[in-house]
Formats: sequence, C-alpha cells, structure tokens
Amino acid sequence: MLIIDARESESLDRALKVFKKKFEKAGVIKQLRARQAFTLPSVKRRTEVLKAIYIEQLRRTED
Repeated sequence: MLIIDARESESLDRALKVFKKKFEKAGVIKQLRARQAFTLPSVKRRTEVLKAIYIEQLRRTED
C-alpha cells in the first residue's frame, strides 16, 4: 500500500508526481502482469539464465 504524505503547501501535481514515482518503484504493474498467466519454473529459470548470458556478453564487449 502506497502512502503519500501531501502537505498543504505542496500542489496536487507534485503529490501526483511523487505517487507515480513510488508506484513505478514498487513494481505493481509488473507484478500484476506476471500474475495474469502462470509460467513454469523451468521457463522462468531459462529466461533468467538467458538474460544473465546476454548481460554478461554486453559487459564483455564494453571492456
């Protein structure tokens, strides 16, 4: 649950901006999308491994 402490001196636009930033950091949308469909643990693991390989290749090409 996100709580935004809006002071009277702050504008509503500023409070909304803070809320959006906290909402994005909390990963609510990502979590909802992940819960929409079940993925097998083996598929999850495979995607994690492929992502790690990809990131490692990027790091090696930068050096």
